Amino acid sequence: MNKPKIIKGFSKLSAPEKIKLLMDEYELDKSVKNTLERYLHPTDQLLFDDISENTISNFYLPFGLAPNFLVNDKLYMVPMVIEESSVVAAASKAAGFWALNGGFKTRVINQTKNGQIFFKWEGALELLEKKQEQLEGQLFKATTHLTDKMRKRGGGITGFEFKKVTNLSDTWQLLVKFETADSMGANFINSCLEQMAPVLKSFINNDRELSCQGTAKIVMCILSNYTPECLVECTIDCPIENLAPYSGSYSPQEFAERFETAVKIALNDPYRAVTHNKGIFNGIDALILATGNDFRAIEAGAHAYASRNGHYASLTTASIQNNHFKYTLNVPLALGTVGGLTNTHPLAKTSLEILGHPSANELMQLAAAAGMANNFSAIASLVTSGIQKGHMKLHLTNILNALKASPQEKELATGYFKGKQVSYSGVETFLKEQRN
Repeated sequence: MNKPKIIKGFSKLSAPEKIKLLMDEYELDKSVKNTLERYLHPTDQLLFDDISENTISNFYLPFGLAPNFLVNDKLYMVPMVIEESSVVAAASKAAGFWALNGGFKTRVINQTKNGQIFFKWEGALELLEKKQEQLEGQLFKATTHLTDKMRKRGGGITGFEFKKVTNLSDTWQLLVKFETADSMGANFINSCLEQMAPVLKSFINNDRELSCQGTAKIVMCILSNYTPECLVECTIDCPIENLAPYSGSYSPQEFAERFETAVKIALNDPYRAVTHNKGIFNGIDALILATGNDFRAIEAGAHAYASRNGHYASLTTASIQNNHFKYTLNVPLALGTVGGLTNTHPLAKTSLEILGHPSANELMQLAAAAGMANNFSAIASLVTSGIQKGHMKLHLTNILNALKASPQEKELATGYFKGKQVSYSGVETFLKEQRN
């Protein structure tokens, strides 16, 4: 194989030219070209080309539905985009169970989002705070043309706070608070910050008292994906005796106690907490992807929130009181239903239609419910039969596809492994015996 050379102007090539260059430079098998071309969309490819950069094909993931989500007494079919079948199955099962037991009770605690302007200056906080009201007037005025429409929708800039950057000399931030109505608001926030930055710099450098302390220099300005105030709470609760369908070989009381212990472990052990919270994001991410929102931003902010007390911990708490089981999730979710992919991706728009065109506030609550459903199912499995029994049963189809099983072999394998533990090696051995 020849050593690949540095490629210039790749983005200017057409998709067929990009594929040809890839095939020639890396001497790939013709099957690679065939696969890339097979997954090009027959009618909407230009749309998908514009969504990203250097697009040569599309990477498809299943678009599924989890029915029976009763959230605040309203039933939903929740769209989920994910590669793991057990996630959709677990969400559907939990949703059906809780729909008969009061459903998911959710509320948005706050929708505040943050932006930061970082700058160097040698003065003291007291001086900045003394002049803050005067500065705020100038900052509001400088961004009026950007915030006008947002304010009409109930959003806009809601507050300012000067903070010293820890462990860096003469480095400050102006933390700016935003409400962004039904949009996630990243572009809006960044545009406002970039409009404010030169105003902040000029204000300090032209003020006699502030400029005596040193010259202000802007370092950078950017929204923060840490949104600890943009919180959603989701709660499920029922009499302990109602948990019997999930308790397996244990009594409902024993199941509830084991469940509570598992959650307490996740509150105190970071190794367990990471996997515990990942189970929450199985559901949240699947809905976020389906609606064209930014799952990376949501996960980054939520994992930071899980560490807010100095160690990484569970985002959920469980309690048993007066023969009642109660489980609560608190998670920051800065979501939007307008702007970005929510308006351009056909399936993102379809997801929002399926959900009844929710507001951002409503979508945040639905995402929390999806996360709660998946996490509840995961913990219930862990403290009863174990996670692998159900997971590998649903994973059987993927294993059979990987081993290129025929329809007849799939039917035989499904019957054979019913009630048996599924593993890759076990399925492989079974197929070899069938083929021999």
